[in-house]
Amino acid sequence: MAKIAFLGLGVMGYPMAGHLQAAGHNVTVYNRTAAKAEAWAKQHDGGFAPTPREAVADAEFVMACVGNDDDLRSVVSGEDGAFAGMAADAVFVDHTTVSAIVTRELAATGAAAGFGWVDAPVSGGQAGAENGQLAIMCGGAEDHFSAAEPIMDAYAKAIEHFGDVGSGQLVKMVNQVCIGGLVQAMSEAVFFAMEAGLDAKKVAGLVSQGAGGSWQLANRAGTMVDNEFNYGFAVDWMRKDLGIALQQAKEMGVSLPVTAMVDQFYGEVQQLGGGRWDTSSLIQRFRAMKGQDL
Repeated sequence: MAKIAFLGLGVMGYPMAGHLQAAGHNVTVYNRTAAKAEAWAKQHDGGFAPTPREAVADAEFVMACVGNDDDLRSVVSGEDGAFAGMAADAVFVDHTTVSAIVTRELAATGAAAGFGWVDAPVSGGQAGAENGQLAIMCGGAEDHFSAAEPIMDAYAKAIEHFGDVGSGQLVKMVNQVCIGGLVQAMSEAVFFAMEAGLDAKKVAGLVSQGAGGSWQLANRAGTMVDNEFNYGFAVDWMRKDLGIALQQAKEMGVSLPVTAMVDQFYGEVQQLGGGRWDTSSLIQRFRAMKGQDL
């Protein structure tokens, strides 16, 4: 069992930190909204601290799950940041989806101070975090990954190491590119079925059993039909992730035309007021074009 700090208690981090405490680790949490950290500590019989620096004191592993590049920099940097309080042999495990650039930048800063770094973005959404069934894609030195893997196992369904620091973030970009294309195709298909007068839920149930099946179709088609989107992974966050992937592709000289198109479609959903809707809300574009209720 390890002494762990967990930084960031959003819809993903809150249950992930809970799984670590339930597994027998000694967990201290930090959250920008202190009341949420205090509530977590009370619920899970763990500790909480008012700053990242205090949270990471004596921790063997520091896990983070925050919002974006700037959020990650803010929790590690400065006199109250994690780097100011981490032990020289501690390993920082970042579950945030950020750019490979900031990952390598901060990993290099940490390495100069003697810290290990594993970039470990996750896939599986809020349900995966709550049920401890996340897919975790990792980058970093082999020894740092090997040390962190059994810790992450508390909330993982699958964990893979893909190479040096930044590799995990690149794999997460692949994941988000796949999801964007799938959800757009599914939105077209489900709306087509509805407009054709078919029982779209029944159609999705059958198609899910064949070559057209996917997790998205099995888990989101029904709620798309029912016009329910107030849960899950928000459009605002998906646009952030797709923006990271598109920028990375530009730097690599790789064209992602479908991803670029889907990113713009998500922009239209934001204009409809759906920034906090689940990513499956791409279908709302079709309802809007037909003048239907959103």
